[in-house]
Amino acid sequence: MRKDFGSQSWLFPMPVLIVGSYDENGNPDAMNAAWGGIHDTNQIGVCIDPGHKTAANIQLHKCFTVSIGTADTVTACDYVGIVSGNDEPDKFRKAGFHAVKSAFVNAPLIAELPMTLECRLISFDASCGCAVGEIVNVSAAESILGDDGKIDPAKLCPISYDPVHHNYLKVNGIAGKAFHDGKKLK
Repeated sequence: MRKDFGSQSWLFPMPVLIVGSYDENGNPDAMNAAWGGIHDTNQIGVCIDPGHKTAANIQLHKCFTVSIGTADTVTACDYVGIVSGNDEPDKFRKAGFHAVKSAFVNAPLIAELPMTLECRLISFDASCGCAVGEIVNVSAAESILGDDGKIDPAKLCPISYDPVHHNYLKVNGIAGKAFHDGKKLK
């Protein structure tokens, strides 16, 4: 048996994406974008309401960063999602974030968030709020790298948004090996 819930914006997992940008005065801004993910090869798509300060910033500078929310930064990540940069110009600092200038795009890296996609704006559709960016660099703090020199998800400890119960969930553990386990059924 199944239970029908009708049309809902429910998907698991939903990444917690923190979009960073600079305003017209060079001040850093961040917002929590619940809807987003890989759009195409080396591209990310993020839904941003055209009325958000971040949307204006991205269109002004034609670039942005996307950092991954983590379990130890959940309070700050939630804060930048519930407070508007249009209403609180010091939102970035009040979240406890510190900006580090990206070497690749004119947008801030957030020191407290250890993994970031640095992006150039490809397009912004104001009718639906879809921003598509070309990923020009992925940067990671050494503290989340494994013995192989790559990002270790266990050290990153990314969080996911539960749209049904409005919780943040930890993403951890290995369930299987991609491009391998299915071969057992060939």
